[in-house]
Amino acid sequence: MTSPVGFTLMQLRYFLVAAETGSMTAASAELHIAQSAVSAAVQKLERDLRVQLFIRRRGQGLTLTPAGERLQQQARELLARALEVEGEARGSGGPLSGPVRLGCFVTLAPYYLPALFSECTRRYPGIEIDVMEAEAEQLLQSLRAGRIDFALTYDLGLSTDLELSGETIARAPAYAIVPADHPLAGRGSVALTELAGEPLVLLDLPYSRDYFRAMVAATGTAPDVRYRTQSYETVRSLVAQGLGYSVLNQRPATSQTYGGGEVAELELRDGHPPLEVKLAYVEGITQAARTRAVMELLRRLTPGRATGSERGSLPG
Repeated sequence: MTSPVGFTLMQLRYFLVAAETGSMTAASAELHIAQSAVSAAVQKLERDLRVQLFIRRRGQGLTLTPAGERLQQQARELLARALEVEGEARGSGGPLSGPVRLGCFVTLAPYYLPALFSECTRRYPGIEIDVMEAEAEQLLQSLRAGRIDFALTYDLGLSTDLELSGETIARAPAYAIVPADHPLAGRGSVALTELAGEPLVLLDLPYSRDYFRAMVAATGTAPDVRYRTQSYETVRSLVAQGLGYSVLNQRPATSQTYGGGEVAELELRDGHPPLEVKLAYVEGITQAARTRAVMELLRRLTPGRATGSERGSLPG
């Protein structure tokens, strides 16, 4: 016989809500139970596990200890699996339902999320996708902390952390954009050296900025960064106004910008390797069936999908 565990799923649920809300009072309100019941459940969980899960400071709420952070991720997985076991035991075999927490690199969101939401609504109306749009480092931190189930992101800037795995689902070659009336606009392709002497409009996101600046520097010239912005569409609008050129990876369906101007796209002949678009997740965690279903939808819906899946640690 297996040995009984010293805690309950209810205790784990109360602990998770307290961790997410940051206070016993807020947790009790969300759970619709007395604050004393939440506090008692968490205290008993700490006694049973023989660890301190929270640092409690009067007037400052709750802060997870390192042990609490580890348990938070494990408890989420355990509760998700318990729901699956319950459904299978009841023989429901019914439609998938429940929340899926997806992290998405901010510039990828407009290209991937609309089709994903549409198809998911059609196939799995009971699944609720909760999206966090962020840059690479925030997504990495959220994966480690268990705040998201998986991330759709570039491999750009992600460490070789052995806790993480990544699967390449698409590749996005870099290309240049210039104003529609630029002398090179009708060429179709260009060597980056032909633009390196002009002002660069930089997409100024962490890691992205280093990637684009390094591409220009590889031509042997120092990038003349005249304008910078964290908005992908602002980059395009600035270029359309004749304020410089830029280098991007994702291609909109139209050459027109929000500001009403137009840009011309130019293939790069410099042989720069494309960025890989990845599904990233924590190594060794068994994803809930609904999460696996959403990941599979992304694989099927990805335009220009990579040939074959590449798995392993995320590159730096």
